[in-house]
Amino acid sequence: MTPLAIAQPRAALAFDQMAREYDDVFTNSMIGRAQRDAVWSLLTQIFQRGDHILELNCGTGEDALFLARNGISVTACDASEQMIQVASNRLRKEAPAAPVQFNLLPTERIRELQPSTQFDGIFSNFSGLNCISDLEQTAEDLAVLLSPGAPLLVCLSTRFCLWEMLWFALHGDFRKAFRRCSGHATAKVGELTVEVYYPTIRKLQTLFSPSFVLRSCVGVGVTVPPSYVEAWIRNHPKLLSKFRIIDRAVSNYHGFRALGDHVLLRFERVQP
Repeated sequence: MTPLAIAQPRAALAFDQMAREYDDVFTNSMIGRAQRDAVWSLLTQIFQRGDHILELNCGTGEDALFLARNGISVTACDASEQMIQVASNRLRKEAPAAPVQFNLLPTERIRELQPSTQFDGIFSNFSGLNCISDLEQTAEDLAVLLSPGAPLLVCLSTRFCLWEMLWFALHGDFRKAFRRCSGHATAKVGELTVEVYYPTIRKLQTLFSPSFVLRSCVGVGVTVPPSYVEAWIRNHPKLLSKFRIIDRAVSNYHGFRALGDHVLLRFERVQP
């Protein structure tokens, strides 16, 4: 499965176990790089040099360090102590002067964060919010941290992933092929299982209103496959290059954007 950032105690324990290998398994994989590059191309369009943003479910700090290299200050949070430790070690080794602060804090407790000023934006990548059972409460908590007009970018796993349905169906595993379709599933991470939720785009619009309005929606991994196809794609690197080109061409179209491995939603904080 595509790695999920941590958002609940059980998930935090699960991802503690894989923190040391997370970058090797996903961040530095061919598929992980392709999907992350698609997200980054949009991040640099939305966030500007000099902004101070809040990152949820930051994992090993890959996105926070990228944003810092682009002149953006980041307050990054995660529920996994081991993920935060890996991220902090990376910060010390790779960019000790970068304007990044890592915090051990689950998204469900983000209301405990006490910034001196409101953030210029909020970002959550690669399915962290899919582990949250009460996104409506999360939206209320995040709204307090943003001024009107500020962006909220969230990248979540979709309910209907075309690649997943075809891949596992062709391998005769129909349970996995359609596991997301009910909107709720359990995923095994290491030796533990975590609850994962797959709200539709329409449902997300409802959950994040009235504090936020949806401004754009982009598919991520429409033709680029999920990370569990990495072993196969390594034998077909030219095919991955073609998939990336097609992704850029179709990711904004209504009929395709909800069928990718992920979808990137840009909300805007509205006037209270």
